[in-house]
Amino acid sequence: MTNVKVQGERWFPTETSFSEEIKELWGDWYCDSEVGKLRSVIMRRPGKEIEMITEENYRDFRWEAPMSVEKAREEQDKLIEIYEKHGVKVHLVENMREDRPNALFMRDLVFMTPEGAIVCRPGISARRGEERYAAEALGRLGVPIIKTINGDGYFDGACAMWVDRETVLIGTGARANEAGAAQVEAELRNMGVTNIIRFQIPYGHAHLDGLINFADKKTALLFPWQVPYDVVKPLLEREIRIVEATNLEEAKHRLCTNFVALEPGKVVTVTGSPETKGKLEGAGIEVIEVELDEILKGWGGIHCMTAFLKRDPV
Repeated sequence: MTNVKVQGERWFPTETSFSEEIKELWGDWYCDSEVGKLRSVIMRRPGKEIEMITEENYRDFRWEAPMSVEKAREEQDKLIEIYEKHGVKVHLVENMREDRPNALFMRDLVFMTPEGAIVCRPGISARRGEERYAAEALGRLGVPIIKTINGDGYFDGACAMWVDRETVLIGTGARANEAGAAQVEAELRNMGVTNIIRFQIPYGHAHLDGLINFADKKTALLFPWQVPYDVVKPLLEREIRIVEATNLEEAKHRLCTNFVALEPGKVVTVTGSPETKGKLEGAGIEVIEVELDEILKGWGGIHCMTAFLKRDPV
């Protein structure tokens, strides 16, 4: 029998989308909201890196004061207990540079999407390099990394926030420039996000979660004097109820907007904001409190520490 040479490619591409294959090929990773039932997160337990902070150098890292190392770890452990009690799988970043004490604020390093993680590039030099170890942990878990902010872009993950599957807030300011924001926007649009609400983060603020957050699909808490009308208007058009955090001490020093929704209508927040807690409860939100007095010295809260890996769609 004569051998017949087959010319040309005979392996034809599979036309299924990445989103259709991600669960089978990579794992169960997904996020398109700030409020869907929380299933999986990644955090960094404060390691040796926070032991380097002293009375002489804490300002170099944008901290308010040095932390009590053991107390800070105990506080985060209490938060993890709350997460686990509510069915959240907590993954930890195991390795980190010993000169990067802000690494416990993992939200700034990872912004999660329906198709995988965007690994961010911090805006300040004191945090550059943390993202390498976040990427290492994501790779170990099998979370797809769909983008690493590059070129002259920089972008902290807390400068983006989901409103719904088609709508995302993207902030620019001291921690996110236009080049970085454009990279994030391009990836989101590639996976079906049609509405980008731009948010100019005011001078003196780092991230969106110090100004606004979502407690359920139709309830947002915000600091009214520094959230632009052009941000609030599209929320109102979506019939999202606005709860105003008007207590300056609670907003600026207790970081009352820096909570995490465990599911729609149930949030975990830092103790010490009774006025804001009352307003949330008046809006039908269940509020669980945890003490974070030491961690707050790093000007970060619960939302800052928590990078989502899996939320149920809402």
